[in-house]
Amino acid sequence: MALDVNVGVIRVDYPVLAPVSRFDRKPDNLGFAGASLGNQDNETTGSFLGHSFSFETRSTTPDKLEADTADLIENGISMIVVLGHGNDVLKVADAAGAGALIFNAAAPEVALRSESCRSNLLHVAPSRAMLTDALAQFLVWKKWTRWLLISGSNPDDQQLAEAYRRSAMKFGTEIVEERIFEDTGGSRRSDSGHVLVQRQIPVFTQETEDHDVVLAVDESDVFALYLPFHTWTPRPVAGSGGLRPVSFHAAHEAWGATQFQRRFEKQNGRYVRPEDYNVWVAFRVIGEAVSRSSSDDVAVLRDYILSDAFELAAFKGQKVTFRPWNGQLRQPVLLTDSKITVSVSPQEGFLHHRSPLDSLGIDEPESACSAFAN
Repeated sequence: MALDVNVGVIRVDYPVLAPVSRFDRKPDNLGFAGASLGNQDNETTGSFLGHSFSFETRSTTPDKLEADTADLIENGISMIVVLGHGNDVLKVADAAGAGALIFNAAAPEVALRSESCRSNLLHVAPSRAMLTDALAQFLVWKKWTRWLLISGSNPDDQQLAEAYRRSAMKFGTEIVEERIFEDTGGSRRSDSGHVLVQRQIPVFTQETEDHDVVLAVDESDVFALYLPFHTWTPRPVAGSGGLRPVSFHAAHEAWGATQFQRRFEKQNGRYVRPEDYNVWVAFRVIGEAVSRSSSDDVAVLRDYILSDAFELAAFKGQKVTFRPWNGQLRQPVLLTDSKITVSVSPQEGFLHHRSPLDSLGIDEPESACSAFAN
């Protein structure tokens, strides 16, 4: 039976300061570019089965989010990919209702996969816990087990700091000292030029406890990029600056990723970003589920996606699958210095009775999610 599958993409745009580096300016088609390539790939596969795929996009703000969600649902779109903060992802899931399937492509909050989970919400973006565990495993493998943790003063920074504390406890490392870098506002590029940074950061990192690595905890993009080469004690930097854990990045070439990168760049005239990749994965999850189940019914697709039968190739060296207890995509996490893939976690030797991928993030016994209970 031929199926016509239409997918919605909602991107919530927030007011932000200019990034520290002009290389990090967000493109206008962020996320939407991944949707376009994912839909193209679904069309290629679906054409052999007579299926057709299309998508609609909405660039919105938090106050218009629920109205845009309702508009998509009224137009018959029951599968929606969301790029937004955690609270806004929950708004979409709740507004769409049980008859829809929502894919979280950006929000890292652990609570979304635990006490605040929703039965109609699946997560292709890795959680903060997955990202921090991925980095922690590599640092343990390197035997860099004494961490100096420097965190920002904003709420998201503090949530990320808590995730690193949890990872340190999980893998037996020691946070020898914590310091907070206060966000005083202002123009970060003009007020924190290299001359001031060269004087300020060494003083800020002076007289610390002996440590192996500096852990930069800066989701707000205030200071982390300034830490490498400027700390008082010569030590590697990891976290939000230096060596970073990401779902994907533009330098990744292994496991067939080069052809993915080239197709994306040809189509969009720029490099891929993690948000683009996450949306592409969400689209491919939908396409694979539709092709394998021969259905566009949301309940059928959800059951198949969460079953042991589902798997997807994602240019990460192994097939990715979903955790049936909270809807999180199991996936390797790349560690990058933005020029190469330095490593990929889970690291060798970090085992799990179900899958090494489940050594990253919140495991089933730790999860407070009850929405997926059979």
